[in-house]
Amino acid sequence: MQKLKILVVEDGQSQRDMLRDFLAGEGHDLSDAANGEKALKMMKNGYFDLVLLDYKMPGMDGMAVLKEVKDLNPEIDVILMTAYGTIETAVKAMKAGAADYITKPIELEELLLLIEKISEFRNLTKENKILRDDLRAKEITTDQIIFKSRAMNELINLAGRVSKTDTTVLIQGESGTGKELLARLIHTLSPRSEKPMITVNCAALPETLLESELFGHEKGAFTGASRRRVGRFEEADEGTLFLDEIGDLSQLVQVKLLRFLQEREFQRVGGNQTIQSDVRIISATNRDLDAKVKGGAFREDLYYRLNVVAMTIPPLRERKEDLPPLIDHFLKRFATRMGDETREVHTEARDLLLRYDYPGNVRELENIIERAVVIARESLISSKDLPFTREQIHEREGEEGPQRTLKGAVEDLERTMVRRAMDETANHQTKAADILGISERMLRYKLKKYGLK
Repeated sequence: MQKLKILVVEDGQSQRDMLRDFLAGEGHDLSDAANGEKALKMMKNGYFDLVLLDYKMPGMDGMAVLKEVKDLNPEIDVILMTAYGTIETAVKAMKAGAADYITKPIELEELLLLIEKISEFRNLTKENKILRDDLRAKEITTDQIIFKSRAMNELINLAGRVSKTDTTVLIQGESGTGKELLARLIHTLSPRSEKPMITVNCAALPETLLESELFGHEKGAFTGASRRRVGRFEEADEGTLFLDEIGDLSQLVQVKLLRFLQEREFQRVGGNQTIQSDVRIISATNRDLDAKVKGGAFREDLYYRLNVVAMTIPPLRERKEDLPPLIDHFLKRFATRMGDETREVHTEARDLLLRYDYPGNVRELENIIERAVVIARESLISSKDLPFTREQIHEREGEEGPQRTLKGAVEDLERTMVRRAMDETANHQTKAADILGISERMLRYKLKKYGLK
């Protein structure tokens, strides 16, 4: 775990001393303050990764200090400590920017878990910056690697670690989540990047053609085989072979693929010559392979050969923090293509885009933005340019019921309040900040966070 520079803000001396001594014993760099005023002065004169902040203190209370901390530096993480562990307190704290909260009496193991989670995420962010720098050094565009959520941070970080090996990877996820793009990232970062990455869609070809596509065939191997054909395993030698929709493989092709994974050799269809190929296998599926194994449709031994490292891309509806940067990216791409780089999305339309569930995932979002750019009559894209309405979203939310996390609900409320304040003030930031009771700097941070322009 990365060691953090932590400030404990607690008016009770015994509690403050206990937390300081305990966390210092865990290797963290500790400072402490008895009240909010002193804490803010220390933060203005130095840097902290994390603030443990008491909710109820004389003078400035924890919520007031939290808002000031976020105004000073929105990247400082804050854990609110409170004896009043109500949902209202949690909503207020998270709405104001707290990373988490913990109730008193404090369970030290629980506190360590919260700090470890924050430390890991900060480390992930740093490591992923290094990955992006590696891509830029190789002059590879990062159009496909657009994310902000913790889930995608962890996934990209794992991709960076896996890429340095020849380990077989199985990527799982719904259609449109970007499985091939993740596979290409792994290949690009790997020692094999100078060699080709060959892609085969296993669901697009019937069994006989797929076998020939993968392994090649000899002249006369079947009707129409007028000449020898080199298969994808040979073409991808020293590179990467990406097998998309692996769950659709027939039993015959499964057997041949298993033999290759075991022996690293194969034979062309209709041939007797044994051919070796040094190729890394990355496969992907939107099917439930566990269920197919249990049902006998997919070989268990092949499944375990393919599933050495499993990577699951969460659907877009479960990582809505990624929506603002994705919307801006696709808007810029299609507006540039149309020759009108002044295109923007109206706040009401953006709100709808942020609330929609995207059953088709990133691919659907891309299509929606392209369509809006094409049909919009003005540079400002409105809700009329979207293929769904607010009423349809409300109906869908009603059918599906409350499935959001507390954090998601808080962010939805915060996004709506910021958008309304901006609408009511005709996008006047000073007036909008006054309405919301936050500073202009914090408002600018929220506008950027939620993609509201």
